Amino acid sequence: MQSTPYLHFSAGTGFAFGVHAVLSSTRVSTSPEKKTILLMAAGPEMETLIAGMPRTGNSTLEHASGTAAGLARIEASAFDLLVLDITGLGAGGVALLHRIRQMRPGLRVLVVAGETDPATVIHCLREQAYGYFSKPYLKSAVEQFIRQALASHARLDEIEVLSARPEWIAIRICCRPETAERLIQFLREMAIDLPPGEREDLATALHEVIMNSIEHGANSDPGKELRVACLRSSRSIIYHVEDPGPGFKLDELLHAAISNDPDSPAGHLAIRTERGIRPGGFGILMARNLVDELIYNEKGNEVVLIKYLKESQPSPEAGLS
Repeated sequence: MQSTPYLHFSAGTGFAFGVHAVLSSTRVSTSPEKKTILLMAAGPEMETLIAGMPRTGNSTLEHASGTAAGLARIEASAFDLLVLDITGLGAGGVALLHRIRQMRPGLRVLVVAGETDPATVIHCLREQAYGYFSKPYLKSAVEQFIRQALASHARLDEIEVLSARPEWIAIRICCRPETAERLIQFLREMAIDLPPGEREDLATALHEVIMNSIEHGANSDPGKELRVACLRSSRSIIYHVEDPGPGFKLDELLHAAISNDPDSPAGHLAIRTERGIRPGGFGILMARNLVDELIYNEKGNEVVLIKYLKESQPSPEAGLS
């Protein structure tokens, strides 16, 4: 599968990080095939957002004002993307997504919710939703996700939930940048009690670590798998990432910014040029500066990111299966 440049973004800020130039295996279709988007129970804000997006070719936007009308449209026609607003539906929103998944197993579904809820996020992950955004969402982030979904040829089952307890989430993903972006957005929605800035810092650090693992640990091979765990206690949020690679030693990463002498903060760039490596190398340093602790195992293929909570808070409720 050919690789094409992939634009990654922060759903909290909307800006490209500009640090990890990653190649994605997502293929952008050049054919004039028709792309159809169905809005189901979406409010006027989402309708305006999607209607105002520049679309290529003969892409069309269709509307279903309610659940019954939406299900009838899904049963009658195949859509490339469903934007499903579950605001106010409670547990019924998850049940609706489950029913849609039974009707159309391969349909990409972008879930929008009035507010985020860890249990709902986990259920949406298990039902293989393409993405999840709670309100208020950043319009540019949602637009980028919609474009990515319409261009995607990746399987929806590239994210597998291994453990779904709110205090211990374990996930296995294929080593594909697009799939990692999907996972990071779901995990971003899980950190609901962090201030927005800290929430985004944690998501950015996780993004850099995962993309580094995919690029270097898995050689950007979507046939390989990455394991990600999110552990939550009353005092901290901990991410654990394990890649399938041979690992590395930090003191041997002369081409990375983390190895620079304090008097030469860009010294690694000359080494990257000499070795013919693309510009960059700031990922690990950035991640370390955005969390409270970043710890690698001896082999160098596993890393733990720790963010301490400023005030002790009760653990999330357990009991999801």
